[in-house]
Amino acid sequence: MLDKIHWLGHDSYRIDGPPIIYIDPWELAQHTPKADIILVTHDHYDHCCPDDVRPLSGPNTVVIAPASAAAKLGRATRIIAPGQRLIISGVSIEAVAAYNTNKDFHPRKAGHVGYVITLGGQRLYHAGDTDLTPEVGQVKADIALLPVSGVYVMTADEAAKAATEIRPKVAIPMHYGKIAGEAADADRFRDLCAQAGIEARILKKE
Repeated sequence: MLDKIHWLGHDSYRIDGPPIIYIDPWELAQHTPKADIILVTHDHYDHCCPDDVRPLSGPNTVVIAPASAAAKLGRATRIIAPGQRLIISGVSIEAVAAYNTNKDFHPRKAGHVGYVITLGGQRLYHAGDTDLTPEVGQVKADIALLPVSGVYVMTADEAAKAATEIRPKVAIPMHYGKIAGEAADADRFRDLCAQAGIEARILKKE
């Protein structure tokens, strides 16, 4: 599945299944293909952007988001909450709670989520904006996309610890290069994962 995962910057990804799935599209290039499914993790502007969701959407596009994000998108949106699971076009989509434990940017009561997507027999986890919580540690995934910037989310060290709990085949750093974090955070995450016997790959932004 790795060759189907495209990092679009910050926490934004496109997964070329089929179906074509976007997660938290934000500040995307105009040539990006239309979406079959769009997943939004929470209502912050750099994750929930109607101006990016709109041009990606066709008549059959399914948009999934927590209630607070759905209210901002201004279109029919499937609402999901932590612990819920949907099947869309044969793809299993599970919502995992995403929240801060030692800061107040993403309170647990807000209902923000990450997603576990099961596609082609593999499980891909996009953690959203979260700290290392008990829910994160319980995720089972082949590929884990984890925030590493600190400030609003896990630090690189915390994300590496999350990877040791999840034990994915491959871990990928995100949430750096915009807003908070830099390439050095991704490098540190990769090196710490390697010390723990976990492969980490730094994707090139497309």
